Amino acid sequence: MSADREHFSSKLGFILAAAGSAVGIGNLVGFPVAAAKNGGGAFLLIYAIFVVIICLPVMMAEMAVGRHTNKDPLGAYTKLSDNDSKWKLAGWLGVITPFMIGVFYLVITVWIFGYLFGAVIGDLELLADPNTFGEFITGKSLFVYMAVVAAITGVILMSGVKEGIEKAAKVLMPSLFVLLVLLVIYVLTLDNAFAGVSFYVLPDVSKITASVISGALSQAFFSLSLGMGILVTYGSYMSKKQDIPDSSKLVALTDTGVAFVAGLLILPAIFSFDPNVDTANLSDSSVSLIFVLLPKIFLSLQADVGYFGASAIASLFFLLVFFAAITSLVSIIEVPNSAIMGEKDMSRKKSLATLAVMVVLLSVFASMSFGMSEFFTKFVSYAGADKSLFDVIYDVFYDTILPLNGLLICLFVMLRWKKANFNNELMEGAAPGKHKWLLKYADFALSTFIPVILAVIFINTVAMKFFAVNLLF
Repeated sequence: MSADREHFSSKLGFILAAAGSAVGIGNLVGFPVAAAKNGGGAFLLIYAIFVVIICLPVMMAEMAVGRHTNKDPLGAYTKLSDNDSKWKLAGWLGVITPFMIGVFYLVITVWIFGYLFGAVIGDLELLADPNTFGEFITGKSLFVYMAVVAAITGVILMSGVKEGIEKAAKVLMPSLFVLLVLLVIYVLTLDNAFAGVSFYVLPDVSKITASVISGALSQAFFSLSLGMGILVTYGSYMSKKQDIPDSSKLVALTDTGVAFVAGLLILPAIFSFDPNVDTANLSDSSVSLIFVLLPKIFLSLQADVGYFGASAIASLFFLLVFFAAITSLVSIIEVPNSAIMGEKDMSRKKSLATLAVMVVLLSVFASMSFGMSEFFTKFVSYAGADKSLFDVIYDVFYDTILPLNGLLICLFVMLRWKKANFNNELMEGAAPGKHKWLLKYADFALSTFIPVILAVIFINTVAMKFFAVNLLF
């Protein structure tokens, strides 16, 4: 163990930080949209099942590898494989993936911050204009907001694990929960809101189709930050006294709980705004919902609470999403930061300075993918369409590589590290015999059906994203 390796000061600190990494835009908006388009309660039921039977074992595997090695994904794969080049490549993927995801996540966080600022200063009518979003993402003010968001992220990361990541999580996550609950309470008082609640929480098993199952699995895997290297890195900051299975369950429960409550905010709001809404035709894009539909809903509230009240509610919502985005962004950037510090023996300050230059520069280029630059807007072409640089980063690293990274960690733990070592690490910090059945299940799942499912998802995603061919449905 590295003598100067930082660790979280408490179990609560780890839980909040790990939950903060998982709770992001995908939970607050992506999950409700996916639920709305895939049968509401039917989707919710399948999602919860997948969190338990697939995501929990993968989460425990990532945390165990990280804590046992006290390293980032690259260092962990290298150490446990005795510098085997094949597994080292998997480690590089585990570092490059969050780095590139950090690029597009910074861009989206900047958009959220810009809309938060607009809501706070009372520009709600402007934000609700359908043309505003397109003008905003191609305007020069975008880069001012980017500088502010980069500075906030940098300050948190520069302060280290205990004083930065953990302290920020202890403030931001409870604040996020409070804001979310307050907004839900208000939305549930709106006309027709409970029609949205009924659609959301009452499962109609007749709506469980192959596409609903596929969508629920993808959403569960992605929303828990699996395959990003975050939980390997955060696992390396865990104390040996902490119980990994218990911590994994709490992180999964917190993340799923936030996603569920977010659905109680978004779906009732949509049903109240449009009682005859056709949920199947909602946009697949979380971005469209956040920046186009929801500002219209907030503006419509002025009939009940006045323009100031509507602006205040919009401000609370965008503050909520901004908190979620910042906690995720910090976690994402910490993975390559930890790798650089470990591989290059750099100080945190120098490592973050290096990363800041690369991430911000690529984020500027990605921000220019929406019309500012012809080169970045029509960067490449595949699957019969022009793709921007932003599209490429999202398609390759978020949609495609994440399930591959999940597959690799399963294979690595079972085939290279071996289940006996895995089980010993899981029992470190736990009472003897406490997780007997969970460990047996995790061993079975990680060595049999989970790798098969992740391999199928990866292959089908490649076929769909880059060749416009759906091999499954």
